Amino acid sequence: MAGVLALIGVAGAAANVTQGPRVTDVQVDPEAAVAASGSRLIVTTSQSIAEVDASQVTVSPATPFAVDTSGRSVGVRFTLPLWDDTEYTVTINDVESLGGGPTTTVTETFTTPPIEVHLLRRDATEDTIFRTDLDGDEAIAVFTDPHIEDFRATATHLVISTRTEADEARLIMTDLNGENAQDLPLPGDGYVTNLQSADRGEVVGYTYSDAELTETSGRESMLFTVSLDDPDAAPVPIEVEGADPRINDWRFVPDTDSILLLTFDGALLLGSSEGLGASAEGAGQATNLGTAQGIDGIARGSSRAIVERIDQRTVLDLTDASEEPLVAADGELPLVTTVTPLPDDSTVRSGAVLDGDTPTGRTTVDVVASDGDTRALAEIAETDALVQVCVSPSARYLALIVAPDVIDNAYDTYQLPLPGYLETRILEIADGQETIAVTGSSISWCQVPPY
Repeated sequence: MAGVLALIGVAGAAANVTQGPRVTDVQVDPEAAVAASGSRLIVTTSQSIAEVDASQVTVSPATPFAVDTSGRSVGVRFTLPLWDDTEYTVTINDVESLGGGPTTTVTETFTTPPIEVHLLRRDATEDTIFRTDLDGDEAIAVFTDPHIEDFRATATHLVISTRTEADEARLIMTDLNGENAQDLPLPGDGYVTNLQSADRGEVVGYTYSDAELTETSGRESMLFTVSLDDPDAAPVPIEVEGADPRINDWRFVPDTDSILLLTFDGALLLGSSEGLGASAEGAGQATNLGTAQGIDGIARGSSRAIVERIDQRTVLDLTDASEEPLVAADGELPLVTTVTPLPDDSTVRSGAVLDGDTPTGRTTVDVVASDGDTRALAEIAETDALVQVCVSPSARYLALIVAPDVIDNAYDTYQLPLPGYLETRILEIADGQETIAVTGSSISWCQVPPY
């Protein structure tokens, strides 16, 4: 009997080798894949497999990815968030057992869910953060407060900057439904500005100034970070040894623990958020990247920052500090006012439309490819003002925050003042087709507040 069992076992093993690896399990989280970069499709097979090269894998629709192999499993990691409401097919060709033999082609298909966004709508009596889909049919108020300055969204939380009736700052963390509110500790009694969230991980940062400042005392525009995984912890001050502690502008560097800083005296600095923390070993060490006047942005899934030098905008590679001028657009673009980077090294640029040398009051929004090829996306009428441009995490959509009838659309008196009425127009970047226009601003795709 034992001999029969052994024979069956050998026969089974031979059949496995003859057939090649078979898929025994597939893991993928389509909802997470839409929300953030770094999600994975993991295929587990019946046999230990030879290393799979990226050339053996295709993803349709095309999106950047990386591949890793471990034991019986192969993982396809999506380096950008995937498009919403889209069917994806991942094909892995010539999957081979570690010991050789027949190969297998693995094909897996999954569909991502429709996307939802959060927006801010200010009102004379109460401000509201609401959630909506891109059809505009599911607008739901999730958080209200008499005075909301700004908010940011992470994968699982909202972080909301408010002012109390006593004109004191509050920083409130909730879940994405606006529930389970918890106050985050602040450095003191002062002002919170330039609230930002990292694209991955539950980390936010902001600049803080004491309410009372003199020439010799008080903290002004200092950068602090906080992990939402430890919301009771004191915020961590970010300081660079020997540099001006006052921060004029800053960005989280996507898919890293680094922060790009621009100080009041124009120094552009790059360092690890942990290494720059005041309590960290060797705290305050950063790479000096020269002087600059502004940071236009860093595209998600990218290490290339667009910065404003004294004489021109340049593209700075944060991995090796190499630099090149921002590519010139084909033809003659109007006077450029904003540049928003995209993951494929193209940019979205907005600018004033000129009649000869005279501004017309209209604003154009164009996509400029990495080779300078330019196509128009939208034009804002002379009666309106473009307040902010924000790109969706997947770079499928562009949000234009617009103040209609700007002459009669007065700004409020908040610390971060905004026109009384704002609308967000969402376009498909591929063709400029408008998907929806909704009342509100500060869409959760925005990485920074409006300036």
